[in-house]
Amino acid sequence: MPARSPELTEAEWAIMKAVWAAQPCAAPDVQEALAGSQGWTYSTVRTLMDRMVGKGLLTAEKIRNLTLYRAAVTRRQAQLGELRYALRHAFDGALKPMVETLLSSEKLSSEELDELESLIAARRRPDASATRKTDS
Repeated sequence: MPARSPELTEAEWAIMKAVWAAQPCAAPDVQEALAGSQGWTYSTVRTLMDRMVGKGLLTAEKIRNLTLYRAAVTRRQAQLGELRYALRHAFDGALKPMVETLLSSEKLSSEELDELESLIAARRRPDASATRKTDS
């Protein structure tokens, strides 16, 4: 598994979504799942998946003449990689302008805003384990 959150290409995202939906799966299954949106041939899908194994994004298990692929990274890890990429490149590492941009460009319901406020409030609470460490 990659040491840090992965940064996926558009093609890798398409493959990962298909694998997450049906793992373990073989390359023909992924090719079929992506036929409507990508139109890739079997050899293109297989090449991409084998490269993704090399990058630590997928694992491959050979069973006789069939190779089964599984995701080596979670959807959350991949999402975090995308967010960190945008944070570094589009916002020079500044989180506040990134959040401000998202909040001003997206229509949020009152419930969604309440959920965001709850998440922020939870982050403000002191961590019990950190308190214990400072008491020692």
